[in-house]
Amino acid sequence: MHQYERHDASPTGMVRTMFRHRGLLRRMLVRDVAQRYRGSALGLLWSFVTPLLMLAVYTIVFSVVFKARWVSRTGEATLPETGEFALILFCGLILHAFFADCLSRAPHIILGNANFVKKVIFPLEILPVVAVGSAGFHFLMSLSVLLVAQWLQQGTVPLTALLLPVVLAPFGMLALGVTWILASIGVYLRDISQIIGLAVTVLLFLSPVFYPPESLPEMWRPYLILNPLTIIIENVRAVLLWGAMPDWRMLGYYTVAAALVMLLGFAWFQKTRKGFADVV
Repeated sequence: MHQYERHDASPTGMVRTMFRHRGLLRRMLVRDVAQRYRGSALGLLWSFVTPLLMLAVYTIVFSVVFKARWVSRTGEATLPETGEFALILFCGLILHAFFADCLSRAPHIILGNANFVKKVIFPLEILPVVAVGSAGFHFLMSLSVLLVAQWLQQGTVPLTALLLPVVLAPFGMLALGVTWILASIGVYLRDISQIIGLAVTVLLFLSPVFYPPESLPEMWRPYLILNPLTIIIENVRAVLLWGAMPDWRMLGYYTVAAALVMLLGFAWFQKTRKGFADVV
């Protein structure tokens, strides 16, 4: 591998690196997912059982016990059918869980693979991709549970659900860019993991996971848009649960911003990686 390929921070360099090491990337992703369940009796089946159990708990607690209400887009508070509130809540929670998984693992990615840092020819830039891919796998398992529950409750899944990849793609780009940035910062600033832990918790309650944006005072709603989860949660709920089209204008803005974060994140990682060996 040539020097310019190892540290090429350009967008073409990013694409070339991912394509060139696609085989290694696939093997490391499979290994990363398998390691989470190594030694357990159910193994990989836990990735499906866990979200299934959580959805069952949410259904009982919020729909049966608390009889939680959800404010619709028209601003009316309605008492949803049994399980509907749980689906709305679960949809937001799995999106937050994916983002939280990426952020929480990012500061430890390089430090936890110090042996690779000493290997000059190893493409360190794929390690954050593996972490995001692993989080994406678990998100897809949770999403499959959500789709099955949606079908069982309403007897159908709206055709707009086919737009899920379009809605989720920019979210994945944003997560990857942020993971590249935090993976690099985590090498030089060890306290970043503590900050991220707090930020992930705060992000949960500042996102429309437990409440709709309409429930906030109107003066605060514009600030909620600045949350990286808001637009994605709202659009995923629209296409998956309510059979509505996504907000193409806001999704377009989000996609442009996410692409910029991804490109800047890759460039930042490539520019700062030369000092990893001196710090690790």
